[in-house]
Amino acid sequence: MDDDWICGRLGEDEPWVLGAVNPPVFENSVFTFASAEELGEAIRNEDERYVYWRGTNPTVDLAQRKLAALERGERAKCFGSGMGAISATISSLVSAGDHVLVLGAVYGPTTQFLRYLEKFGVTHTHVDDLAGCDSAIRASTRLLYFESPSYMAYRVVDITGVTGWARERGLVTVMDNTWSTPLFQKPLTMGVDLVVHSLSKYIGGHSDLVGGVVIGPARLIRPLALTEYQLYGAAMSPHDAAKVIKGLRTLPVRMLAHQERGLAVAAFLKDHPGVRAVNHPGLPSHPGHTIAARQMSGFSSLFSLELDTDSRQDVSAFLDKLRHFRIGVSWGGFESLVNAPALSTEESVRTTMGIPVGLVRLSVGLEPADTLIKDLGLALEGLSA
Repeated sequence: MDDDWICGRLGEDEPWVLGAVNPPVFENSVFTFASAEELGEAIRNEDERYVYWRGTNPTVDLAQRKLAALERGERAKCFGSGMGAISATISSLVSAGDHVLVLGAVYGPTTQFLRYLEKFGVTHTHVDDLAGCDSAIRASTRLLYFESPSYMAYRVVDITGVTGWARERGLVTVMDNTWSTPLFQKPLTMGVDLVVHSLSKYIGGHSDLVGGVVIGPARLIRPLALTEYQLYGAAMSPHDAAKVIKGLRTLPVRMLAHQERGLAVAAFLKDHPGVRAVNHPGLPSHPGHTIAARQMSGFSSLFSLELDTDSRQDVSAFLDKLRHFRIGVSWGGFESLVNAPALSTEESVRTTMGIPVGLVRLSVGLEPADTLIKDLGLALEGLSA
């Protein structure tokens, strides 16, 4: 199926839409049935039947169908947040006594959740590469979790190499694909078992919703939907699902614009004397660019730079000098954002991930690249003096 068609039309011409340009938002919390027997059958299959908002809903279901098709997966389950999806997914795959391998840097709250699971007897180990995986794997290891490009440092993982290694050892693989979106990278086609996304970022695209999704084979999604999804209660609202559907309509156009502007800004920063390094996989100078070009069809506009300083005060001053970039968390919307982990991330998490003090994350929005480059140049003047 064509990705543009999936984003714009999949499921939107069906009879229940009644010809509406925007698919209806089903606001009701409960659905009724003609008989007690029908209700009982629906409850037993609440991952697919409409019973109660906490299970699923026609509007949410349409968003799930689109997302599954984009990732080339059988099923998708949407959650009320990205962490809802991540927490439920990990929980569905491990039990007390199990061990998780974490390859490379991952989203900070994911690490915090894995630490939280320690009180239930689930342990984890962070490793940098497959050699580290070879050293850290245990008889109790059940899951390998990773991102590519990785959190903050944007290192590229050879996905087929990792999934092949994991499959030979009987491990389930889960990958966070938020950075690329399903348009630019399709990990399920490279052997990943389950893919998670924060829908709050590029897919939503307008900084007006919080949501998450997990996508994969029905054999893994169905038990998760009937158990962790229901019990954790992190249900996506139909209103947020409608925003996901609208975001998907413009996703192909927006991602091309993000790619263009992000690469222009990264190219400027790469040669600036006030910058030690630029971590953008789309730059030919990036160590993982060759692998990225092989397994990705495009590049988003989220990347990091390392300022030529080891001072938190200098990092703060740089952020404060920016006039067009707004200081804030999250990313993927129209507006350009800047954040510095040394000022906002728990130090133990930052140390685990190997993130230096001078690292600054940029989310390049849809404003003109020249405007953003000028803003960064003026803020860097003091550091390069």
